[in-house]
Amino acid sequence: MESKEFKNADIFAQDEKIGEVKEVNINPDNWEITHLDVELTKDTAESVLGAKKHGVHNMLAISALKKGGARWTERGLNIEVSKAQLHMYLKPVE
Repeated sequence: MESKEFKNADIFAQDEKIGEVKEVNINPDNWEITHLDVELTKDTAESVLGAKKHGVHNMLAISALKKGGARWTERGLNIEVSKAQLHMYLKPVE
């Protein structure tokens, strides 16, 4: 899979859309992917972070993809993390 396939792809938490991937972040020391820069949906930003605006960017830890597995579907990236647990994998964009 090429990195360009991730950009602007929808991302789902247990089949509920939570946002769109904007960037893939890589640690230059070991060349590992560490986070996905995700533009959260307004609903997700409000329910998970308490933000009242649309277009909130957050960094989704790559460990969220490993936790219970993740799969690529025709709709986008689906992670097996519940929306209630999502805050554990998010951090503000630096």
